[in-house]
Amino acid sequence: MDVAVIGAGAVGQLTASFLAESGMSVTLVARRQEQVNELNTKQLTRINVDGTKTVQNVVSTTDLATLPPQDLLVIAVKYGHLQKLYKQFAALSSDMPLLFMQNGLAHFEEALTLPQKNIAFCSISFGAQMMGQATVQHRGVGRCKLAVERGDQRIFQKLLQLQNSLFPVELVRNAEQMLFEKAVLNSLINPLSAVLQVKNGELVTNQQAFLLMETIYKELTEAFEAIEQTIPFADVVDLCRKTAKNTSSMLTDRLQGRKSEIETIVGVILNKALANGHNLPTLRTLYHQVLAIEESGERS
Repeated sequence: MDVAVIGAGAVGQLTASFLAESGMSVTLVARRQEQVNELNTKQLTRINVDGTKTVQNVVSTTDLATLPPQDLLVIAVKYGHLQKLYKQFAALSSDMPLLFMQNGLAHFEEALTLPQKNIAFCSISFGAQMMGQATVQHRGVGRCKLAVERGDQRIFQKLLQLQNSLFPVELVRNAEQMLFEKAVLNSLINPLSAVLQVKNGELVTNQQAFLLMETIYKELTEAFEAIEQTIPFADVVDLCRKTAKNTSSMLTDRLQGRKSEIETIVGVILNKALANGHNLPTLRTLYHQVLAIEESGERS
């Protein structure tokens, strides 16, 4: 199976590493030639959760337009970079299957305007951190939930047969619901960790942070009744404990002075809640705090 992974950040590198390890022929598409040169020279290194290292032979390039035909295109860039890529995706063969790995919900309807016949979405819960331009650290095992929104499910079947306990893939039915549930989880953890500048585990061990997370959860369950059944609060606490040492993506963005995905994750949830007549005051306050921090350029 020939697979191209678009995006050589932490998620793209970790995904590419596991796909290559399974025997697939993987091309990693990065934005910067400097990173491509390092990946092609040093190869892609994964630091495993047990501290061991795995090196995979992947081809790296910056040129999406000249990619040979692929059996699958995995899109692992952040939402902010998608706008620049949609035209390039539209120019590709309509037979090339696309798998989107973004957080939030903003990309869902946008992706479905593309001409490709087979489009799927992925929700990830693994932990990954860049340790260099050609090295990624696997910081926590988590499921990759996969939902086929359009086309033939069998095209994505090989991903379900990876049979790697460190990179488990699970098929779910409803892509939009899957992305919504992940956005809810992210809304409970990411903005709070970014504003307080704490790792995920401290949201449980710090009493005041825990009370804030409980309050946000209560607001969300009042706005979306099904959340209590689909995402019990005990699961949120368990996720914080399992990823206790992880720095959330939103906090990482703050520390590195980058714009976060606050709009596509929290902004979409706030708009959906408002349409149901709920303002979510605590979450809305955190949302504006993150935006204010970004506007000021503050890093710490």
